[in-house]
This record gives sequence, C-alpha cells and structure tokens, in this order.
Amino acid sequence: MAPTTDAGSVADLEPAARERLAGDIWDFIAGGSGDETTLAANRAALDRITLVPHVLRDLSERHTQCELFGFRASVPVAVAPIAYHRLVHPDGEMATARAARRAGVPLTVSTMSSTSLEQVTEAGGTVWFQLYPLRDRQRTRALVRRAEDAGCAALMVTVDVPWMARRPRDIRNSFSLPPHVRAPLLGDEDGAPDARSRVPHASAVAEHTRAAFAPFTWADLAELRRATSLPLIVKGVLAPDDAVRAVEAGADGVVVSNHGGRQLDGAIPTADALGAVCEAVGGRGTVLFDSGVRSGTDVLRALACGADAVLVGRPVLWGLAVEGEAGVHRVLTLLRREFTDALGLAGCPDPAAARELAIWRRPA
Repeated sequence: MAPTTDAGSVADLEPAARERLAGDIWDFIAGGSGDETTLAANRAALDRITLVPHVLRDLSERHTQCELFGFRASVPVAVAPIAYHRLVHPDGEMATARAARRAGVPLTVSTMSSTSLEQVTEAGGTVWFQLYPLRDRQRTRALVRRAEDAGCAALMVTVDVPWMARRPRDIRNSFSLPPHVRAPLLGDEDGAPDARSRVPHASAVAEHTRAAFAPFTWADLAELRRATSLPLIVKGVLAPDDAVRAVEAGADGVVVSNHGGRQLDGAIPTADALGAVCEAVGGRGTVLFDSGVRSGTDVLRALACGADAVLVGRPVLWGLAVEGEAGVHRVLTLLRREFTDALGLAGCPDPAAARELAIWRRPA
C-alpha cells in the first residue's frame, strides 16, 4: 500500500482506508442512517457551491490562522468528535491527539472515546470535550467536571442524538465492538447492554447508547450553562431559530451539523442550512460547519457561506487507519495546504477575507 506521503489529496486516503479495515468497521464509519439520502446530499450540496474569486489583490502577506474559543488555530479546522478511534488503529485517540497538536488544530474528544480523557489531554494540544447527555444526570455532571479537571478548553454538547438513529449497514452486520475496544468515559455501570456483545439483526452500539443516552431540552442546556465556565458549543443545529435560542441561552458557539448524515435521514444538508444559521446568529457566537468536509476548498466554501471554521471527521479516521499518527497528520497537512492554495487563488489574504467572497449555487 502506498504511504500517505504519496497522497495528493485527502480523498486519496479513502480507498486505502477501506482496503485496510474489516467490512463491518468500514460500514460503521462510512455509513449513514435510513436510505443514506442525507449522507449523499451533504456532499452534493457542498459541490453545488461555487465561488466568485477576486483578482489583483495584494497577497504578499497571507496567513491561515483563526481564533477559536481563545485558541489560535493554524487553520480554520478542528477535529470533529468521533467515536472509538481504536476501531481503526491500536493507538486510537492518542495518535489523533499527537497529530492534531503537531498540526496546531483543536481535537474534540467524544464521550464515546476509546481512550480516557486524561490520557488524551496529557498528550498536549488543545482539547475540547464533546458531551452526550446521559440518563444519569449526576454522571453527566461528573463528566463535565472531569473535562474541566483534565484541562479541556471547551465543552461541546451534542443535541441531535436523543438516541442513535437506525443505521441499516450496522443492523445488517449485527455490528458490535471488538473485545479490545471500549468506551471508558461511558463505563459499564449505566445498566446498558454491552456494546461488545453481538446482538443478532441489531447494532450493539446503538442498543448500548439507547440505554445510556437521554434527550436534552432547553432547560437542560440552561442548567449546563450554569454548571460550567468553559466555552459552551451546541452541536447539531440546523434551524436558524434554534441557533438564536442557543446563543441567547449562553452558548458561545453552534455547530451546523446533521451528524454526517447519521441521524435524521432526509434532514437538510448542512451546506444548505449554513447561510441562514450564520445570518440568524449575526456574529453573536462562533459558527462551526460540520458534515461532508473533504478538502481545503470545502473549508473555503464554508467560510464564504459565513462559518468561522469547520470540523473534519471521517477523513481523520481514514488517515488513522492507513498510517496512525502520521496518517492523521497527513490529512490535516493536506487540508491546510489545500486551504492555503484555495484562499490565495480566491484573492483572500486571510480567512476573514473569505467572508467577502460571493457564492453561486448550481441548481440541484
């Protein structure tokens, strides 16, 4: 297999990762919910966005840095919260953390991390913690305190997963975690089925989370805001009025996301929802874009639509599967190089200037 240094784009790593991974693990990573219409629509909606570049601009002084919740990121990118990195590489989240630190971008650690939060933060770098609200509210509060004590720089609460949607690939595969993979932040004390125990014609992971997770309300968000002084980010927002309400409730930012096409199938593609959310928020909070980012041009598209930065998910796992830490670093390096190139070719000296770009959407 060709090393990642031969990859000319992030997309080059996808087939290499698919070749490396077992079929059921690939399906767990790559698949979506329902008929996967939203999964496909995310990519199609991004591809419909075309940019109107400026010319004859002074590009003698350029940079790609941006401020994200008090951290100066090298590029407007953060690693999205992704479950169970050890499914694709034995070093798991530790390799991802080291690569993100080297690349100068934040890493979001999932509640479903396969490595303890403390181990990840000890690797250095800027770490955000992604919270899935649990049925046991006391344990939810304990996770928030644990993130604070571990030195996390922000708290990201996911609000579009009251339970895990039906994902047919996982059901057909009767997917369960291999014996060496577990979720130390969730633990086995939730009374939930063991995600490592195969359930015929069902996803053991979905059964586990269905028992452990709980729906989250606006009252719960207000309570969470009072419970922590960390910057609070609300992930899973698509409706502009929900974004406004989140900011008014004290959220420092929102993530425009349909969970990568893995929750409500038929939900609006995030690229189509982004502009209205940004307009509604009106600069009162940071807006991050998630679901479908595959290139530096996608980063530029998101910024031109009003986002402050993007989250990148599946490509990180592609790199991790192919070459561990070096593979993740390669993905992040490629994104930075592609974004640097696209930014300059669009006539923009820095990320802030990308907001001045006009966009035109090709008809669907």
